[in-house]
Amino acid sequence: MEKKVVFSGVQPSGGLTIGNYIGAIKNFVDLQEKYNCYYCIVDLHAITVPQIPKDLRKNTLEVLAIYLASGLDPEKCTLFIQSHVDAHVELTWVLNSISYMGQLNRMTQFKEKSKKSEENLNAALFTYPVLMAADILLYQTEFVPVGEDQKQHLELARDLAERFNNRYSETFKIPEPLIQKFGARIMSLQNPENKMSKSDENENSYILILDKPDVIRRKIKRAVTDSIGEVKYNDEQLGIKNLMNIYSVFSGDSIDVIENRYEGLGYGKFKEDVAEVVISGLAPIQKRYDDLMKNKDYLEKVYRQGAEKANYAAIKTLRKVYRKVGFIQR
Repeated sequence: MEKKVVFSGVQPSGGLTIGNYIGAIKNFVDLQEKYNCYYCIVDLHAITVPQIPKDLRKNTLEVLAIYLASGLDPEKCTLFIQSHVDAHVELTWVLNSISYMGQLNRMTQFKEKSKKSEENLNAALFTYPVLMAADILLYQTEFVPVGEDQKQHLELARDLAERFNNRYSETFKIPEPLIQKFGARIMSLQNPENKMSKSDENENSYILILDKPDVIRRKIKRAVTDSIGEVKYNDEQLGIKNLMNIYSVFSGDSIDVIENRYEGLGYGKFKEDVAEVVISGLAPIQKRYDDLMKNKDYLEKVYRQGAEKANYAAIKTLRKVYRKVGFIQR
């Protein structure tokens, strides 16, 4: 039986966090066993904010190396760089023609990013959800692993697919969300009401996948907790709840087991142990990453072969779209 298609992508914005790993990449590794997965490094999305070209190239390769170091297998999934498949941009233009300004104006992330980037309020920042829809629809995607904060963008992709299908006849599959129930949203270590993000001004609020052990220990030691003093999993203790989520993912222990283990113990011992399970969990990824970054020829082979596979699937969809909107075949 043909496997169902999954698509997802990560921006090469520099320095992926354990939030990216837990919420996305770790999940990608599990999904490649069950689905036909396309995993993209979305460099086209990255330029909605100013980038230093040499850093963008470096960050793109780093994300690919982290993908591979985390367990993604180019024999089991398609790993590629977004800008290497022209159909992403071409389909975006067609979808722009059926996208409504009002709908794009309501995008929560556009509102947030436009406040932060008033000096660089460009058209790409406004229309990048259409590019995201094109990313998804090109591969006849059935499932998209998303966090709660990305559901709105997936809804736009679904709306555009249905709108196109209604106007031109059945063309796109309507993608469904795959939402991880547990551990999908890792929060800031300094403000556990906000999602962990590399863009946070306080470097103690996030842990990078490539952080050294001493840095991880320091950041977790400084993580915000509370005055209750008990390791309990509830919404009155958001800092502890977040650390328990991190501990659970990296150790494999359930929340109940963790609560029982630290009953009657203070936060100091708990934080020390959280740091050690994170360090232990990241160590093999960091080792593999270092080896991969010394082998640029292999990384190039992976992204070139991935682009060939992705392009083959994408062109089939794009040809169908072009025919239906009335373009003369090339």
